[in-house]
Amino acid sequence: MERPTKVVSLGGGHGLAATLRALRGITPDITAIVTVADNGGSSGRLREEFDVLPPGDLRMALAALCADDEWGRGWAEILQYRFHSAGEMNGHALGNLLLSALWNRDGDPVTGIDRVAELLKLQGRVLPMALDPLDIEGIFLVGDREEKVRGQVEVATTKGAVKSLHLIPAEPRFAPEAAAAIANADWITFGPGSWFSSVMPHLLLRAEADAIAQSPAKKIVIFNLPEPKSASEFAGSSTADHLRLILNHIPTLHIDIALVDCSSVADQRHLDDLKEVVESCGGAVIVADLRSDEDPIHHDVTKLNSALSHIFNPSLLR
Repeated sequence: MERPTKVVSLGGGHGLAATLRALRGITPDITAIVTVADNGGSSGRLREEFDVLPPGDLRMALAALCADDEWGRGWAEILQYRFHSAGEMNGHALGNLLLSALWNRDGDPVTGIDRVAELLKLQGRVLPMALDPLDIEGIFLVGDREEKVRGQVEVATTKGAVKSLHLIPAEPRFAPEAAAAIANADWITFGPGSWFSSVMPHLLLRAEADAIAQSPAKKIVIFNLPEPKSASEFAGSSTADHLRLILNHIPTLHIDIALVDCSSVADQRHLDDLKEVVESCGGAVIVADLRSDEDPIHHDVTKLNSALSHIFNPSLLR
C-alpha cells in the first residue's frame, strides 16, 4: 500500500488555515508549522500577561485540521468562540485561553498543542516554528528616511518600502519536532498569508531556513491574491516582488512550484517577470483559478484543493 504524501505547511493566520483545509482532502499526513510573532488582539494580551507563545495562529491551524465528524467540528467551533463583554475578557477566543492555560501550567508548548489536538481528533499535527515568542523588526524606507519598527502589528501597518526584516530574538529555539517534519517531508508549502508576519519568519529563523534548504522535499510557494494598495502589508506589490523579498534573505533557496491565481498575473509583463524569478530558483509557474467568488481577496478552498491535488500527483514527481 502506497504511503500518504507527507506535507509540511509553513505560515500563519487565515492563509495557512486555508491551505490546511485544502490539503486535508489530499493526505492525512499534514504538519502545520506556525509562526509565533503575533502581538495584537487576544494573542498579544495573553502573550504579554503570561509570557507564552501567541496562541491565535496555532488555534486557527488546529481548528482547520479537526476531525471531519460531529465531535471534531463541534470542538473546533468551541475553540474558535470569542467572548463578548464590556470587561477584560472581551475578544478572547476560548482556544487561546485553553492553550495559554496548558502552557502556563506545564511550560511545554508542544505538549500543550498536542493535548488540544487530541481533543479535536486532529488530522495531522500542529507545531510552533519556535519555542520562544518572537517579534519582527523591519527597516522601511519612508520617503527619504529609514524607519525601524518592531512588532507584527507595527510592521504590518508601516507604509513605505521594506528594506529588511529581522527576528527578535535573532536565534530563538527552533522546535525539534518541526525540524524532523521538514527533514522527512515530500512537499513543503509556503503561504498564502501576510508576507511579513506569516511567511517570512520561517525564512528569517536561520535554523529553520537551513532545515528547509537541506530537506529533499519539493517546495511550493502559494502566492497571495491581489489586494488594494491600502489593504495590507506589501499589498500592491507583484508576485515577483513577494518572491524577491524571500530571495533577498535566502538567495540560494530552491523553489519547485510557484502557484499563482490568474488575476495576479493578468498582465503578461507580471507573468513574464514572475517566470524569470521562479526559473532562476529552478522552478516553474502554475497559473490557476484560485480566487473565491464570494470573497475575492481570499482563496477558494475547493479550488486550492484541486490545484494542489494535481501538483501532488505522483506522476509529477518523476
